[in-house]
Amino acid sequence: MRKQKGFSLIELLIVVAIILIIAAIAIPNLLRARIAANESAAASGIRTINTGLISYANTYPTQGYAPSLVALGPGGVAATCPNPPTNLISCNVDGVLASGTKQGYIYTYTPVGAVPVVAYTVVNRPVQPGQSGVRPFCSFEDAVVRFQANGVIAACNGTVLVLGQ
Repeated sequence: MRKQKGFSLIELLIVVAIILIIAAIAIPNLLRARIAANESAAASGIRTINTGLISYANTYPTQGYAPSLVALGPGGVAATCPNPPTNLISCNVDGVLASGTKQGYIYTYTPVGAVPVVAYTVVNRPVQPGQSGVRPFCSFEDAVVRFQANGVIAACNGTVLVLGQ
């Protein structure tokens, strides 16, 4: 009798089943890792904006804090910084962050007061809650990054949790 070469259908089905089981275990962990990375980038984005606002206020003391998030950037996502920077294009943060959307989060900057801007609030929220991120982050002129564990920030003040505690 001649010997057959190759794999039987049962052997191939078993291998496919094993691959599917491994994938079913790995995919949720991959999604959780992506959410954790987006949240880390969101907290870092708030820190970057805080630093940019402090630098802006020191550079343009008559203006106070920046009038808008766009004024902290280079004037667009692909724009280059003018030489020298101005109070409307200060180049303190990158263009993507200044656009208001970065890595699954939407950033909202609210200046308080007319010129000079004496206070601000910056809040970010996940674009797709539960998929691009879970926790929103916020800060104001004390430059402390805060978050709310339940996913909703009604007002960014001392009642929300401080990051790192």
